[in-house]
Amino acid sequence: MPIRSGLRLLCLLPLACAGLLTAREARADVASWLFVGGGASAMSERGKSYELRPNMQIDLGMGSSMAQPLVVGGLVRATPYFGQGVDLGLALRLATQGFAVGKWGVALDAGGYQRWWGMGSTGGIASVQLGAPYGVTLSLNATFGSDEHRVFGAVIGVDLLRLTVNRLGGESWWYNPRPAWRPGT
Repeated sequence: MPIRSGLRLLCLLPLACAGLLTAREARADVASWLFVGGGASAMSERGKSYELRPNMQIDLGMGSSMAQPLVVGGLVRATPYFGQGVDLGLALRLATQGFAVGKWGVALDAGGYQRWWGMGSTGGIASVQLGAPYGVTLSLNATFGSDEHRVFGAVIGVDLLRLTVNRLGGESWWYNPRPAWRPGT
């Protein structure tokens, strides 16, 4: 008897696998960000006067569905200060749907950072991202850290994913034939 049961199981196994391996259409409509920009920051440490320093900002992150009016997500941020070093940060992001799909919109970021160069510092970051069509973004940033580190800056750049795969803004000029998500789908 056990051999017959094993044979039945062996015959049913391909059918079970075929049922598990059939695929339905999948829609990955999560928001994603890959921002690169440049600007300047006013930096002060230990209560000294502010010095203006050129810097970059690189953000990489993802969030919830773009189908919702508000998108919640997270990001990793690298802020290189030319001739100095790089601050690394981790932040939560709250963005409007317009921002996530490359239209007019706004995003708010809040999190923490670590600086290993210079005197070193650990603290918080906060920023407001003002988004325009084609992924153009103005980032207004503030950093408050240990040893009285204070940084206020502005960076302008392009979010490469909001320019390409997530872009729904400005389609009258440049149509996106295969966006990651489109309303009504």
